[in-house]
Order: sequence, then structure tokens, then C-alpha cells
Amino acid sequence: MADLTTDITKTAAGMIGAYEQWAKGRLDYSVASLVVVDELLDRLAEYVPEMTPEQVQVIASDFGCYALEVARKANGGVFRWFESRRQPVLVVGEPDFKVAIATWDVAEARARGDTGASISFLYEGFGGRVKSARPGEDALYV
Repeated sequence: MADLTTDITKTAAGMIGAYEQWAKGRLDYSVASLVVVDELLDRLAEYVPEMTPEQVQVIASDFGCYALEVARKANGGVFRWFESRRQPVLVVGEPDFKVAIATWDVAEARARGDTGASISFLYEGFGGRVKSARPGEDALYV
């Protein structure tokens, strides 16, 4: 699990460096910066048709890892590998409850031009559920 956490935090930090020119200092691991993530993915959408599937997956994982790290900094939790979706999730609240978030699919959809796919909206639902969760609840946000 430590390796997964290291991979996610390094990927998130690398994404900040890679997109700093476009982000202009607005990627600061705050929840508010997730709106910037949506904006950057919108800008990338114009280039995606020229990219290979592997390049699009890198964008999805880079931006998805940044969103996961924002969520972890705001709520705590642990990263786990979600094998059936082939991506990491952040799990918060154990052992009392379990609220999890997976971000790569939403990041990829936004990069492909789906403005209905929103990292900031996904987090809003997740963050609200973490705050209101009751013992025994189990929820996944994807």
C-alpha cells in the first residue's frame, strides 16, 4: 500500500509541474483547485483526437491521481487498487463506514470532451458523503 501511496503522490506532484504554465499556480491541493482540473481537462480535449489511447490514459491517471491526493489531504483515508476498474481508489472512514472515490474514468471522459464529467462535482458528492456518513455505510463515487 505504501508503494501505491508513493506512486499517487509522485504522479500528482508531477502533474502540477507539467501543467503549471496553464494552471498559473492554481494547483495547490485545495478542494477549490479541482475546478482548475476540470478547466485543464477541457483545454486538453481539443488535443485528445490526435493522441494515442496510451497518451489519453496518462492524462486520465495524472489528473485522477491529483484529484485523489486532494481528496486524501482533505479527508484522510487510504489508497487501494480497484482491480475491476484498473485504477486506484481512496477509501475513507474505515472501520466505522466506507466511502470511496475513483477518479480516472471521470478525468478521461472530461479529457474526451464530456463536460458532464466533472472532477469537482464528483468530489463534491464524495466529500459531502464523507461528512454525513453513518456507521455501516458503504459508498463508491465513480
